[in-house]
Amino acid sequence: MMSVVGAQPFIKPMQSSPSVSPGIQRRHTLPASEVRPLNTQDAISVFEIEREAFISVSGECPLHLDEVRHFLTLCPELSMGWFEEGRLVAFIIGSLWDQDRLTTDALTLHKPCGSTVHIHVLAVHRTFRQQGKGPILMWRYLQYLRCLPNVRRAVLMCEDFLIPFYRKSGFKVLGRCAITVANLTFTEMWYPISGHAYMRRNSEAIRFPQHPLTVPLTKTDEQVDV
Repeated sequence: MMSVVGAQPFIKPMQSSPSVSPGIQRRHTLPASEVRPLNTQDAISVFEIEREAFISVSGECPLHLDEVRHFLTLCPELSMGWFEEGRLVAFIIGSLWDQDRLTTDALTLHKPCGSTVHIHVLAVHRTFRQQGKGPILMWRYLQYLRCLPNVRRAVLMCEDFLIPFYRKSGFKVLGRCAITVANLTFTEMWYPISGHAYMRRNSEAIRFPQHPLTVPLTKTDEQVDV
């Protein structure tokens, strides 16, 4: 079983807020933005976002609700959710795979001894699209994978119209995917994770913190194109 190390190298500490008068202080303690691993309690929110994002475009969901729960039970450390004031706005779910190319088994299996992360789904809530959240979350996820000592690459399958989107995140085309869903065909893409020994040496060997990882947004982040 692989060890999971902290995501501290790419999580910036939340900057302290400027002092404000008591009359306009926030009335709750939820951080404005946070990134954390998902758990089974997030499954319904995940599925609702996924269903709306994919059914209207392709008619198929990458993961059904029971499959979302399945992966969030087996490998929650390979998921990442972006929350704003406690509300899930974007997420990624992944699992480990142990072969060079994806097969149908990769849709439902988690291979703990594998060195490839299969990214099953990236989705953004409809009211938060066109704000660059998808590329930002993917970037943070790939930075986190660099901190996992046994992970050597990430792979995903996508429809052809999404190839330019993933290329902007650094993914390269592997070729046609052997998997088909109904009448849909896919292209398989990959991203190299190996070769980042410096980052691994300088990351703290701790598990994902139990408390949410706070992620402040910057103007640069907000200006990234979807």
